[in-house]
Formats: sequence, C-alpha cells, structure tokens
Amino acid sequence: MISNLDYVTLQQLWWVICSVVGALFLMLTYVQGGQTLLWQVAKSDTETSLVVNSLGRKWELPFTTLVLFGGALFASFPKFYSTSFGGAYWVWIIILFTFIIQAVSYEYRKKAGNVWGTKTYELFMFINGSVGILLIGAAVGTFYTGSSFSLNEMNQVTWQYTLGGVNLRGLEAAFSLFNLSLGLFLVFNARVLGALYLLNNLDLAALPEMEQRLRKAVWSSFICLLPFLLYVVVAILLRKGFGVDENGVVSMVSFKYFFNLLALPHLLILLLGGLGLVIWGVLLGARKGSYRGIWPAGLGTVFVGLSVLCLPAFNSTAFYPSTFDLQSSLTIYNASSSKFTLVTMTYVAFAVPVVLLYIAYLWKQMDSQKLTTEDALDNEAY
Repeated sequence: MISNLDYVTLQQLWWVICSVVGALFLMLTYVQGGQTLLWQVAKSDTETSLVVNSLGRKWELPFTTLVLFGGALFASFPKFYSTSFGGAYWVWIIILFTFIIQAVSYEYRKKAGNVWGTKTYELFMFINGSVGILLIGAAVGTFYTGSSFSLNEMNQVTWQYTLGGVNLRGLEAAFSLFNLSLGLFLVFNARVLGALYLLNNLDLAALPEMEQRLRKAVWSSFICLLPFLLYVVVAILLRKGFGVDENGVVSMVSFKYFFNLLALPHLLILLLGGLGLVIWGVLLGARKGSYRGIWPAGLGTVFVGLSVLCLPAFNSTAFYPSTFDLQSSLTIYNASSSKFTLVTMTYVAFAVPVVLLYIAYLWKQMDSQKLTTEDALDNEAY
C-alpha cells in the first residue's frame, strides 16, 4: 500500500517522477529544434509549409509537458517552486514568453489580414527554439552551480545577485559558462531531434534536396553540440558539489557529482546508455535511406535528461543550492510537501500510464502516414 511507504521513499519517488516528466520534455523539444532549422532546410514556400505543418501538429506537446513539469514541482516540492519561480522569476517569465509567442505564431502565421508577414512569426518560432531552450538549460544548470538567494525563518526568498545595482532575478544563470554550455547543448540536441523527426515524418520522395539538407543538419548540429557536451560532462565530474551531512548541514564537497555517479551506478548507466542511443540516432539520420533515427535519439535524450536531473538530488546532495547562504540550500527532503500530499498525489499518478497510452495512440494515428506536399498545401492552419 502506498500509504505504508515511508516519507523519505515518497520524497525520492516524487523527485524521480518530476525528473521523468522533465526528461520527456527534453525529448519533445524536437519541435523547438525543428523551428530553428526552418530557414536552413526549407528553401521554398512549399517546403516551409511542409515543415511548419509537420511541427504544428505537435507544438502543444512540449508546452503541455513543461506546464505539467512545473505543476508537479509545485505540488510535490512547493518550497523549491516558490524559491525558484518566486526569486528567479525573470528567467522563467522570458521562457514562458517564448512559448507564448510560439503558440501565437502557429495560430496567426497564415491568418488572413496578417500585417506582420509570415517571416515575423517564423522569427518568433526561432526565438522559442533558441532563447527559450537556452534559458531552460541555464536554469537546470543552477542545480549544479547554485543560485544567489537566502531564505528567512518564514521561508521567504531574497534574491541577492545584482549587477550595477540591478537585481537580475535569475538571468545571471546565463552568465555561468557551465549553465550556458548546458543550454547550448540542449539547443543543438533539439536541432538534432528536430531534423530526425522531420526525416521520419515527411514524405521526401519528391524533395531529395530537402532530405539532403535535413541529413546535413543532423550531422552539423551534432558536431556543434559535442564541445558543449564534453565541457558539461567534464565539469560535472570535476566540480565541487553541495553535500548534506546527517544533520542537514550543507558544505562544499570536492568531486561530489563524480562520487554520486559511483554511488548511483544506475545513473551512470542511464547517462552512458543515453549518449550511446543519441549517437546511434545521429548515425541513422546521417545515413541515406534511414528515417528512424528519432526513436533511439529521443529515448537517449530521455535517459540523459533523467540522469542529469537526478544526479544533483540524491546521495545526500542539495539539488537547489544557494551560493549566498549554503544553509538556505534546498534538498528533496526539506523542500517537499507533506506525507499526506505525496500519498494523495501518488494515487492520482496511477492515471498517468492511461494518459500516456492515449497520447501514444493519438500519435500513432496522426503519424500513420507521412506528411506530403499536397497535405501541407491543403492545410492552411499554419
């Protein structure tokens, strides 16, 4: 019985559940990646309509998953939600704004009376796929680098970082080389996934040049992500981490995340296996005649994301550390909801597999046939 689970187990379970949702979001950013490729791979109005209509059938999925991720964190770890979203609100407002202009773009790009022109809305899509994903990566990076905040006895957050007397409210995360590298890695990985998805979803028999551009985009985006991936991995292994002792005291620990990987070998397996699957997907995408690279690359992205999100939270580690006041750092144990709330949420979570099966069914129906140029020209929604 779920109610018989101890509090610590429930706290750990819900961090894993939130991390799975976050990892699924990273996989679904193929939509954002495809948006950044639009001007690179589509050289005519027909090709542009084909790409936009293909992505337009799925644009709600990453946004909905991002909202679900935020909602799950709000319910299960409200102290983290209030600290991050309440203190670093500028970075989250900009992220949400990029998703708002994405939704507007798909709705109004081809509407009658569009005085801004289609290129303006295509630029909005590019901003969502580049700036939005970059800042999400920078925000995740703060799980490793920390943020400058403090909490008082009433758990009220004060954001301490200022630049020229201006409180940047979280935007300083993008000034960290590690955070910026993680964000750029996610941007280029999304581009890889976007190109692989379009190869799988579009009927390119009559568009051999577009297929060639997509395969080139898979390879070039992968080459671009490699230095950022290498830096992030090496930095994680070598950097000091925020360890928590049995009394809840936070201190800096050398090679903390390296030791976490040794103590939690399943995360190491997920990380290495995920990277291997992404490489496999890239090789399939770069090879002529293969169109299924999105599946191993997408699954690999989920594995890598799950490892990155869980690594700073377990093995006595503060997942949202404070660089201003170490003792204000948050762990999954001091930031979670009550046991009653977590138990209730766990019962509700039993409905998640049913929802996932329904989504999978709809996905299969929508993608049962590849999108053709005739479909794109007949569909004026996007």
